[in-house]
Amino acid sequence: MNPLLILFLMMGGLLALLMLLSRPLGEYMGDVLEREPVAWARFLSPVERGLYRLMGIDGNHRMDWKQYLGSLLAFNALGLAFLFGLLRLQHHLPLNSQGFGPMSLPLAFNTAASFVTNTNWQAYSGEAALGHLAQMLGLTVQNFLSAATGLCAMAALARGIRRRKATNLGSFWVDVTRITLYVLLPLSILFALLLVSQGTVQTLVASVKASWLAAPVSGAAPEQTLALGPVASQMSIAILGTNGGGFFGANFAHPLTNPTMLANLASIFCILFIPAACCFTFGKMVRDRRQGWALFAAMSLILVMATALAGWSERQNVPAVRQVGIVQTTGNLEGKELRNGVESSALWSTVTTAVSCGAVNAQHDSMSPLAGMSQLVLMHIGEVAFGGVGSGLYGMLIFVFIAVFISGLMVGRTPEYLGKKVEAFEMKMGALAVLTPSVFILLGTALAVLHPKILTWVSNTGPHAFSQVLYAWTSASANNGSAYGGFTADTPFTNIGLGLAMLGSRFAPIAAVLAIAGSLAAKKRTPPGPGTLPTHGPFFVVVLVGIVLLVGALTFLPALALGPIAEFFARI
Repeated sequence: MNPLLILFLMMGGLLALLMLLSRPLGEYMGDVLEREPVAWARFLSPVERGLYRLMGIDGNHRMDWKQYLGSLLAFNALGLAFLFGLLRLQHHLPLNSQGFGPMSLPLAFNTAASFVTNTNWQAYSGEAALGHLAQMLGLTVQNFLSAATGLCAMAALARGIRRRKATNLGSFWVDVTRITLYVLLPLSILFALLLVSQGTVQTLVASVKASWLAAPVSGAAPEQTLALGPVASQMSIAILGTNGGGFFGANFAHPLTNPTMLANLASIFCILFIPAACCFTFGKMVRDRRQGWALFAAMSLILVMATALAGWSERQNVPAVRQVGIVQTTGNLEGKELRNGVESSALWSTVTTAVSCGAVNAQHDSMSPLAGMSQLVLMHIGEVAFGGVGSGLYGMLIFVFIAVFISGLMVGRTPEYLGKKVEAFEMKMGALAVLTPSVFILLGTALAVLHPKILTWVSNTGPHAFSQVLYAWTSASANNGSAYGGFTADTPFTNIGLGLAMLGSRFAPIAAVLAIAGSLAAKKRTPPGPGTLPTHGPFFVVVLVGIVLLVGALTFLPALALGPIAEFFARI
């Protein structure tokens, strides 16, 4: 069978499964956020009320956008401080039988910023740097809370669009508690059990000695030490919460994390599961489910185009191999796990960069230039092809506002979306949300390539070396977390610079989104008229996709021309 046909069958099956299962989850998430009756309420409501008492909050209190933003920022600042302290003091913690010492100050800051912002960029190998308690109490907990933060911001924006002449956007403390308790925790338990059933490790044992099945090569150690730990529990929420990261440095290419093809395919689906469900959560919360389907269609179209380009590119013969007379019928296998294959690796690479996950099952640094460009473009456009949990949806809504604003100006009518006028303030805040990560990407890349030690940080020269630097700053600023393995990330400059990029690119857009939510909530609803642009049909989906790609091209095409595009033409 044609390999590209296999890829499209995998992509089609994935989208069909998402349409089948993400809508019920999205409806359920809408009920959770709107405090409607849900199936597990009789069991979880006492826990929920107990958490409110423990935090000392009133479950019926409501916030305006400034109070909501203040609570969100304070909550994440506390998480940042706690995780930073934990990483610096881990040598005093129990369950550190490996005897790991404290992280350096720059690396601890980078790691804390990474996990608090849902990025999970790792400038270290987990099995060689962190004890089990630091992994569980520090990283895993932040995987839950950072994912919940993105969903809270999405819910506040949906409420702002739906409500009229109001200031009430809900309560951040209620939202973060309910999302974690009713959505993220149950799903992560189920997925962890699936991973364990496939052979993913889940233990507090630090390591085990393994003997060779055959006689080792001369000079090799008689035994191999295999690192173990509570992997399934951390990786389940890392995937479902679009956090990424990895217990092991090899991430999902490690056989003790991703042991079977079923685990691999289930992980790809779960990366997209909650982000896709957010489309239908939004449709339910604004009382127009057609909007959810339109957003789902636009996101799917972008992902399919990127996956097709990456899959086609990875199937081509590698020029260096072809030049020595070797015929490659399987495509580019460099940096791939043979059990996953080229098609699965290409699909995973675009899914994980379309969504702000960053978990990898292959080495992105070894992929072809156009496959690498597909990954970069998906991050450059703000990871709105489903995107992170909550963040992908509100990121795409920013582009919706831009699309209706441009369309309204073209026909001489005040732009509006779902009955709310989109005016200058919304456009200013939208520009802030779109441009902040772009500034961090381009400015960070420029400063890095000018650094006197840059040639010691990259494993290549020429366009690919530039791509390595561009990818690092893109991944951090897009809150993705994946990396080109040839880039040295553990230096004071990169740790601090990338950490600041993660924080700024995460919370500045959230602040802009909540400001838009507050502005829209205070407005009255305008009835649709003859000149109102329908935002739920195929025409608007195409316009929306065009706006997303156009903004990305205008911002990043010159940088891409210096990296993957130049490398592609140099190879042919």
